[in-house]
Amino acid sequence: MNTWLTATAALLTLGLGPCLWVAARGPAHRRLPGVNLATTLVAVVFLLLAQGFGRSSYTDMALALAVLGPTGTLVFTRFLGAGPEPASEPEPEPDRPRREDGAAR
Repeated sequence: MNTWLTATAALLTLGLGPCLWVAARGPAHRRLPGVNLATTLVAVVFLLLAQGFGRSSYTDMALALAVLGPTGTLVFTRFLGAGPEPASEPEPEPDRPRREDGAAR
């Protein structure tokens, strides 16, 4: 086991666990940073694995994940993180005729 794989193991155990914990609990606006950081950490893990095993295909996976990560964040924000739509404002009441002293009838 070389230094690259040791760094990968440390990053997976110490970094990804808290990210997944944050991403799994709480309201959507609190889960989003966990999802973002987990995506970044997994891309870094693929880069470390590429160096550790000497395989360039893992680098390609890291680049693909780096491109798709922000897209996944937008999808999460749009579809999964959206709460109920606010109720529309009530229509204003029509103008009522006023009496001569200015009070509404």
